[in-house]
Amino acid sequence: MIPLRRILSRPSGHWLRFSVLLVLGCTYAGNTLADTDQSHIPLQQIQTLSQVFAIVKSNYVDPTSDKKLMDGAISGMVSALDPHSAYLTPKEFKEMQVVTDGKFGGLGIEVTGDHGVLKVVAPIDGTPAAKAGIEPGDLIIKIDGKVLQGIGLQKTVDMMRGKPGTQVTLTILRPHQNQPLHLTLTRAIIKVQSVRSAMLAPGYGYIRISQFQENTGRETRKAVEKLEKEAQGHLKGLILDLRNNPGGVLGAGIETADTFLNKGLIVYTKGRTPDSDMRFTAHGPDYLHGAPMIVLINGGSASAAEIVTGALKDDHRALIMGQRSFGKGSVQTVIPLSNGGALKLTTALYYTPAGCSIQSQGIVPNVEIQPTNPQLRAMDEDLLKESELKGVLKAPDTCSQVKPQYIISAAPAKPTLATAKTSSASSQEDAMEASSILKPNLEKDYVLHEALRILENKAVPVDEHGHRVQEVIPLALVSGQ
Repeated sequence: MIPLRRILSRPSGHWLRFSVLLVLGCTYAGNTLADTDQSHIPLQQIQTLSQVFAIVKSNYVDPTSDKKLMDGAISGMVSALDPHSAYLTPKEFKEMQVVTDGKFGGLGIEVTGDHGVLKVVAPIDGTPAAKAGIEPGDLIIKIDGKVLQGIGLQKTVDMMRGKPGTQVTLTILRPHQNQPLHLTLTRAIIKVQSVRSAMLAPGYGYIRISQFQENTGRETRKAVEKLEKEAQGHLKGLILDLRNNPGGVLGAGIETADTFLNKGLIVYTKGRTPDSDMRFTAHGPDYLHGAPMIVLINGGSASAAEIVTGALKDDHRALIMGQRSFGKGSVQTVIPLSNGGALKLTTALYYTPAGCSIQSQGIVPNVEIQPTNPQLRAMDEDLLKESELKGVLKAPDTCSQVKPQYIISAAPAKPTLATAKTSSASSQEDAMEASSILKPNLEKDYVLHEALRILENKAVPVDEHGHRVQEVIPLALVSGQ
């Protein structure tokens, strides 16, 4: 696991992240925030809390410390708000502030708590989780044989962290599989190259971003320049692959979107307090010089990946292709407390330039890819979404009726996991996956194959009124240039 870090130095404030690997949108508040209206103190509810405290203190079967009871009361109060708000004890808050320095090992997996267990949002390319075959939508029910029900998200995170080189066994339930999977992974320092690039065809480039790190925006620009050079100064088009990208550093997402825009709004936030309202705009230049773009997303694309996608879609800068994204569109502010702990509190929501809330809705692609195989279609429908989390925030439904303009049916090969594979495997394939070398496979990756055809202005099989017809899908008209 990569612990939380201060990750962005911008005039708007310091940004933090907190998750098993990366979660977007934690701001750092040096001074405790409070509602200015404190005139209404719920005395009856406080009396009830005091009464419950006294009863538990006196009658619980085992002696319990005041600290344990109060920490539990605070934690329960905050966690009842939404899935991303949490109370951090002094120990947990200190761990969040530790910059990754080789002391912690992890698995490279983005998870979220749901009804007492862990659901996988996405594994990160080249990490132990990805190599072991963990997939979005997997349900982690045990860690080293210990049932997770009732343990809590932070403690399960701690169980997966550990010294690099040590092993941990995950018991996983996968939708539409009868037997649980037992996967043994070797912890590692998660240092993933977030940006990789390759030429798909003469003049057509491909950039894969697996997560948003502090230098991702800069590395994305370098990748575009490299592809431009390989294309003898004339890059005809680009595919930006954000599939299974769980997000990460907000500033890196903004810089990445800015790489392809000359001007215009990228994202804005709205909250209860004036400090929660922020706007981020593009300054250019467009490193692609207006060349057409396609962005690939799926249900594992979350947070910063959704901000980038929403900006490029609403600006008509790129055609979006794949499946509806995860829908994590809330901002968490970390507020230090006098006891050395902190509150990680949801304080705002993200909105795309067109005014669409990302929260619980995600980004709808222009071109939706639907599996034709019934089992694959059912598995796709079972993938975890932000909207399915317990206590999730519901956002304004201004854009809830947005539909894809085109649908392509496909039956791409679905990898199966017959046996557990440890992350210490040294096969050539595993070494390639974790390296900076990127070799897209157009034969096995149907979505990428069709995206390239669209980019080349070739006809693709589109579903229209129950029939499949060959059609040339127009690329997004570039605006904001």
